[in-house]
Amino acid sequence: MLVATDGEDTTMQTMNETGAFIFGCLSEGLSCDETAVKLTEEYEVDLERAKSDVGAFIEKLRASGILDE
Repeated sequence: MLVATDGEDTTMQTMNETGAFIFGCLSEGLSCDETAVKLTEEYEVDLERAKSDVGAFIEKLRASGILDE
């Protein structure tokens, strides 16, 4: 489990293993598409589903105030 905050410690988001994996990829500077490809390599998921999951995860981070890009 990974816990991320919005930098002001007003919002905390816990993540499961997959969320932590996606967050780690994004933190390394990988694009959404690159992260989706990595997700298909790490987990048994097709590229279309991976792209959808990464996009939804990013939107959740933005809504939580953790990601503002």
